[in-house]
Amino acid sequence: MNRTAIAILNWNGKSWLEKFLPQVILHSPQADVFVIDNASTDDSIEFLKSNFPAVNIVINDKNHGFAGGYNEGLKKINAEFFCLLNSDVEVSPNWIPPVLDLFDKDQNIAAIQPKILDYNKREYFEFAGAAGGMIDNLGYPFCRGRLFEDIEKDLGQYNDEVEIFWASGCAMFIRSKDFFEQNGFDDRFFAHQEEIDLCWRLKNAGKKIFYTGKSSVYHVGGGTLNKQSPHKTYLNFRNNLSMLLKNLPFPKLIWLIFLRLCLDGIAGIVFGLKGGFPHLWAVVRAHFGFYALALGSWERRQKNQIRHYYQNKWLIFKYFLKILK
Repeated sequence: MNRTAIAILNWNGKSWLEKFLPQVILHSPQADVFVIDNASTDDSIEFLKSNFPAVNIVINDKNHGFAGGYNEGLKKINAEFFCLLNSDVEVSPNWIPPVLDLFDKDQNIAAIQPKILDYNKREYFEFAGAAGGMIDNLGYPFCRGRLFEDIEKDLGQYNDEVEIFWASGCAMFIRSKDFFEQNGFDDRFFAHQEEIDLCWRLKNAGKKIFYTGKSSVYHVGGGTLNKQSPHKTYLNFRNNLSMLLKNLPFPKLIWLIFLRLCLDGIAGIVFGLKGGFPHLWAVVRAHFGFYALALGSWERRQKNQIRHYYQNKWLIFKYFLKILK
């Protein structure tokens, strides 16, 4: 048995498995490969059994989403490290050893993200993770190499190994011990920002999240839920607010949640003008969804919250003022 288990969550993703699984197997001799199936209705399982008999299959009883799907599936996998890998990711040769080396250098590192590049524009970073996730003092996530919709070209500027705030769920290595000590992802999130919430909880517990530019993967993006989907807008807004309620130190969370609700309202109007009424309505529904989860989010707050978590103050204002100029 290898120290690392690559866990690919699948839901009706036979085409992605067919396209990317061969390279995952080829370039990952240091890991055992698992596919966690979220009750697919296509022929994914039959395809795997016929074409990749060496791949381990874990079958969930229903579609639990990204968060719940991993929570259920990883309970059945025994490894020191988990690599949570999206099915629409192409891995590179020698992508695992730099990550294991970094884990071995510091036992307090709980999670590591490789460099995430765009599969279709290979010289550019990819939206979902880029060169490591950060968060500003208003709770807006961003990445080194990706600020909102602005994506940088990879010129070697992030070939470093540094501590970050959150690791992308599309290619996240995590110690199994730390994953289970935090009870995994918040399955109420279903999908989107659950990895940020988990990393924040790990940091509250005194753990470190790291990025290594010595390992690279290429992500298609939008393989499961299209970027323009109103449902994605709903999940992002609802989950971000829920994450803030769970992890912000008191009393900062009071004024910040209020401010964010106001800013979300403005964003909803802009989304409505650009993307149509469904996106505006998605933001409205997200706020009601946040209220519905609020009591549970409060009950899940940890005893300690870190107080100086942000990497950039008032980022959203600086960004949009720059655009207006």
